[in-house]
Amino acid sequence: MSDFFDSLEARSPQTREATLMAALPSQVAHAQARSTAFASILQGVDATSVRDRAALARLPVTRKHDLLERQQQARAQVASNVFGGFSTMGFGAAMPRVFASPGPIYEPEGVGKDYWRMARAIFAAGFRPGDLIHNCFSYHFVPAGSMMETGAHALGCTVFAGGTGQTEQQVQAIAELRPAGYIGTPSFLKIILEKAADMGVALPSVKKAMMGGEAFPPSLRDWFTAHGVHAYQCYATADLGLIAYETAAREGLVLDEGVIVEIVRPGTGDPVPGGEVGELVVTSLNPDYPLIRFGTGDLSAVLSGTCPTGRTNTRIKGWMGRADQTTKIRGMFVHPGQVDTIAKRFPEITKARLVVTGEMANDAMTLKVETSCSGPDALAVKIGEAIRDVTKLRGDVELVVPGSLPNDGKVIEDARSYK
Repeated sequence: MSDFFDSLEARSPQTREATLMAALPSQVAHAQARSTAFASILQGVDATSVRDRAALARLPVTRKHDLLERQQQARAQVASNVFGGFSTMGFGAAMPRVFASPGPIYEPEGVGKDYWRMARAIFAAGFRPGDLIHNCFSYHFVPAGSMMETGAHALGCTVFAGGTGQTEQQVQAIAELRPAGYIGTPSFLKIILEKAADMGVALPSVKKAMMGGEAFPPSLRDWFTAHGVHAYQCYATADLGLIAYETAAREGLVLDEGVIVEIVRPGTGDPVPGGEVGELVVTSLNPDYPLIRFGTGDLSAVLSGTCPTGRTNTRIKGWMGRADQTTKIRGMFVHPGQVDTIAKRFPEITKARLVVTGEMANDAMTLKVETSCSGPDALAVKIGEAIRDVTKLRGDVELVVPGSLPNDGKVIEDARSYK
């Protein structure tokens, strides 16, 4: 299996799906028993019945703001769980590190080998046991540095803890240690290479890189290739660890083997049809931090077919924007869940998109709905009434034929002029 990190990457999709679904009931039961947060969130759920994706889709989605709110409430109580009841671990040997993300949201790190499951992505980027890796993700506050270092160690690599900043010292260390490659944000590697050129220092050893934390457009990838660096990207979060990773095929990102991924309509927990853009919702099989249906807030879509490298897991298109499209209209906040509430009142509607136009302080909104209904006038009137009922605002209604609305994951499109 020299082309793959392990045999899991090449197993049949049917075997993978059966294995993941078989793990679901025990993970849900574990979360209910060991996580006070999920004991509340999943109260009344029969864990033994959560055996397939349809049953999983009936569970509530927990989003980042829910996690933050529970953490804030817990921290206000003496001797309470600072992680909002989501972690099944306590301080001590089982939890060597704690990190923070904006909010702040605090994330625990457990002791398991490759706790964040990053070794798979590092391998796919071309790194092999015995390589020295120059790691320029931050080592303080956020978990990125530790995520990559523990993954590199699990792969059998040595790590130079470069961290961020100190560009000239980074150039010196790379020139003298001659690492096989770089891990970090794409923008910082570009800064390092440009600084090296200014200093007249060659860095020929850096031939591969794994990127994360920022957008990595094809133009920047091509820039690195022109400078002798073959760079690949991964998609991971501080809550979940690795979610997906790029391969040599450069056709989307392959899902990690340790997560169950759904793509849902923004503002809801309802899975979208295959290929449609929606919010990534992830169920982690990590027993230490068992996040069940965790909404990442990121948009993506499933790619059809399998990876040309032979990896058989599902592929996604990568990061396609943010799912939280809450918009203030005439002084009132309107969020995607309200658009979904309106649409669900009418079985004739197959898809809806709220478009906000006009200029500041002169907003207009139009709900565009896909429908094949033969009586459009009466339907439009009823939909208009539902808009007022749900949002407390007046809006126009435009009926369009199915397939007319863009497949970009937007439920609310802010097309206002801010000049």
